[in-house]
Amino acid sequence: MKERIYTIPINEAFDKGTECPLCVCEDKLEDDALRYTTGPAMMEPDTRIETNKKGFCKDHYTKLCNLEQNKLPLALVIDTHLAEQIEALAGIYNKHEVDIIKESEKSAIRSAIDTLTGKKKVAGIAVSELAEKLESLEKTCFVCDRLDANMERLIENVLYLYEKEPEFREKFKNSKGFCLKHFKLLLIKASEEFSGPKQAEFLLDLIPTQLEALKRVQEDVNYFTKMFDYRNQNADWKNSRDAVPRSIEKICGTCQLKR
Repeated sequence: MKERIYTIPINEAFDKGTECPLCVCEDKLEDDALRYTTGPAMMEPDTRIETNKKGFCKDHYTKLCNLEQNKLPLALVIDTHLAEQIEALAGIYNKHEVDIIKESEKSAIRSAIDTLTGKKKVAGIAVSELAEKLESLEKTCFVCDRLDANMERLIENVLYLYEKEPEFREKFKNSKGFCLKHFKLLLIKASEEFSGPKQAEFLLDLIPTQLEALKRVQEDVNYFTKMFDYRNQNADWKNSRDAVPRSIEKICGTCQLKR
């Protein structure tokens, strides 16, 4: 197989024989994105604009905090992110502050009349705008966006290898399948990248491989449950001891599970 820089990590991941080689790739890309965020990205104005605006999801805040003992780089990113969010939230509040004060001074009768006449309460409008801002912030994450973009390119490269390299195609067909998340991404990207006949050919390789893998994992979980029957107390556990975490990762992708 002709190796290119972008094919090496993909081939290495498929060679590991894991339940999902794309999870192996994603873990590496995520680690790269985390280290980039508190490393080179700190000195790039365009990147800091993005981190100030988007922040991070709960999961990536946790991973960033646990990544290094030196918390200064992360503190600097959080500092400017919080400053921008405080300014945005204060702007919404200041826009409505005078009217909120007036509304707070209304009598109960005046407030009831406003309600009956359908007049919008200023406090309610402010709450709505603040909640909308906070909800939008919960949905943005600099690391997630970077990881998603890199994973999309990686899956494009997987399909390129499948199409161009017969050796990789065999490796693909003989894999243990994929987690359901990456199975879905392969299906979607193949529909975008391949012609009708090529897509059909890909599905004939992908779907039977995936179904066989799911069946194998399900059978391992089923066997695991039967090992708790007293009649099987001396039976061989076979490949079922780690069936529960393996099955969860087959469904969800990489998780921080205790083994």
